[in-house]
This record gives sequence, C-alpha cells and structure tokens, in this order.
Amino acid sequence: MPRFHVNPRCAPPTRPDSGRVISRSRFAAFTLVELLVVIAIIGVMVGLLLPAVQAAREAARRMQCSNNLKQLALAQHNYESTYKALPSRRGGTQAAGDQTRSNQTGLCAAFIGSLPFIEQQPMYDAIAAGDETYPPMGPNGWVGWAKWDNSPASVRCPSDPNNLPGGRRNTYSFSVGDQVAGINQGTRLRGLYGQREQVRFSEIIDGLSNTAMISERLIHIGPAAESPTAVLEQEQEYLTGSASEPLVLTSPAACLTKVQQRWYTAGTGVNNRSGRMWSYGAVSGVAFNTVLPPNSPSCFASGSWADTDGMVIPPTSRHPGGVNLALADASVRFISDTINTGDLTRPAPGNTNALSPFGVWGALGSKSGSETVALP
Repeated sequence: MPRFHVNPRCAPPTRPDSGRVISRSRFAAFTLVELLVVIAIIGVMVGLLLPAVQAAREAARRMQCSNNLKQLALAQHNYESTYKALPSRRGGTQAAGDQTRSNQTGLCAAFIGSLPFIEQQPMYDAIAAGDETYPPMGPNGWVGWAKWDNSPASVRCPSDPNNLPGGRRNTYSFSVGDQVAGINQGTRLRGLYGQREQVRFSEIIDGLSNTAMISERLIHIGPAAESPTAVLEQEQEYLTGSASEPLVLTSPAACLTKVQQRWYTAGTGVNNRSGRMWSYGAVSGVAFNTVLPPNSPSCFASGSWADTDGMVIPPTSRHPGGVNLALADASVRFISDTINTGDLTRPAPGNTNALSPFGVWGALGSKSGSETVALP
C-alpha cells in the first residue's frame, strides 16, 4: 500500500530531488537616500551632544582645579601652624634668623616652602639638601635648577591649555591684596603675601572667610622679553600678558583702554612672564591683586617685568565666567567676572588700613581694611 508524506501546514515546500528548503523571503537593502538620512541624523546628534560633553569635561577640570586650590590653602594653614606665619611670596633665608620661619632661599616663591604640606616632601628635601653647585635651599628662584625645573602637577590647573608636564609652570598665584604700588618691594602689604614678610593669621582682622588667599592666573607660553615689546594686531591675548601703562598708579581703569576684544592693541608694550617660573616669587609670575575684576587685562607702571613698583594683575582662567578663589579659611569660591569692583578711577590704597575703593573685590583683598564683605 503506498505511503503518503504529509507536509506540516506551515513548512516550506521541498524539492523531491534534493530535500533543500526553498525560502520565499527576500533580503531588504538600504537605499542611498536612506543611508544619507541616517548619516545626517547621526551628525545632528553628535553636534547636539558635543557641547554637553565639552561642558562635562570642563566641569570635571574645574572641580580638579578647585581641589588643587583647596589643598594649597590647607597647606598654608599647616605651614602657619608649624612656623606661626604664612610663607613669604618672595623671600628667603639670606639671614640666619629667617630659617626657622621661611624655609626658602633668596627670592623664592611661597610654593617652595609649601612643598612638605602638599605631599612633596621628597622634592623639598632635595632642594633643602643643595648640591655640588648650590648651597642648601638652592640658588635664587629665577635660576634654572634640576631640583625644581619640573613643577608639581598640583600647582597647575587642568583647564589651563598650557598646563603641560615638564618645565617650571604654575597656574596658581598668591594674593597681594588691593594694593598697586609697592607690591614688589619690601613694604607691608594689604594682602597676605609680600616680599620678605610673613603674615600671621592673627593679623587678618577682617576675618579669614573675608580675605583672598590664592587664585588662578593663566600660564604664558612663548617669547618673554625683559623689557616691554610692542605687539602686532591680535598677537598677544591679554589673559596672560601685561601691558605698560604708567597711569594705573592713579587710575587702574586706564589698563582697560589697552585692549581690543581679547587682544592688547597693536603697538602696546607687553611683557609675558605669567606662570613661567613657579620657583621665583615675582608678582608678575606668582601673584594677583584684587583691583580689576577677574579675567581683565594686566598692566605695569614702570620697570622690568619682574621688579616693577606698581602693577594691576587680576586672576585669569579658562573657566567660563570667572575664576576659582581660595579664601584664607581654606574654602574655595567661584568669583564671577562681574563681581563689584567699586570705583576703578580712584588710586589704590597704599600701605594703610583704609577702606578699599574697589568694592567687594577690593575688600576681599585687604586683610585689615575693616570692610564688610557680602559674597554673592
């Protein structure tokens, strides 16, 4: 009796000679137009996401920058606790009596004495030991020396585009207050960091939470002349250079006339030493004052880049809208470019305890001006 093979209802037919399955499906393919549409959509999505990614990266860099400042400020507290005074911005141990307090050599920056308190004890020990060429604590701060020719990463802000490994670079700077004249000399300053002077916390009668300590100033990479060099149009960005302008001694606002957009105007004499030598305590390299608002141009009254007697040198950064600032209580605040600066056409106060004419920003700079500060 013949036997019949019954195909399941949903099974595809088979060819009797081979048993192979005959598929009725057809492969679908993208057309060129569809492919172009997908690529366009991906491009639009990337364009929308890129600013968010960049903002997130900058937020992370800004947080790291803030943490660096926090650690530096805490180091100043530990230094003051150990030696009963803050380190000099530019000072040293030329006199034997200074050794127990400054732990620095001639004209060295406050960074050097702070090293043991920012987890850099081995570097400090190497500097303190000297070598066959230089005595203990080394040469003057401007001299290249293998023991300090590579600055620690903690003295550079990751948002600074010139924050590169190797070299004596520094982004962070110390406050000389709301003073303009005499900030590079040996006079007592209204701020916390002078030349061969050390401030005790007990001298900050305006309060630690009302007094600026450390902020940022962008590193300059490029030519650096001893004397002012006239710049070409759109050659020197004002966030890192400093222009020659004698009138800043009587009116800091005069410095604002030296720029056009983000550049110093063509023909302006400019020096470039910002953040180039972390070991040397000159104002132009490791200091700022609270006169012009953050991210404003800098100007010096006379002299060379390092030893000018008067200078307006605001903090600068790549953070949108302002700079990080560590206060003397070791808290870190973000200071807006629009902070109140009072009357910038008035001369800066000299070495007095007078009220600052430069608003909230100026009041933050003075340690004993008896100003009431209300940060936003």
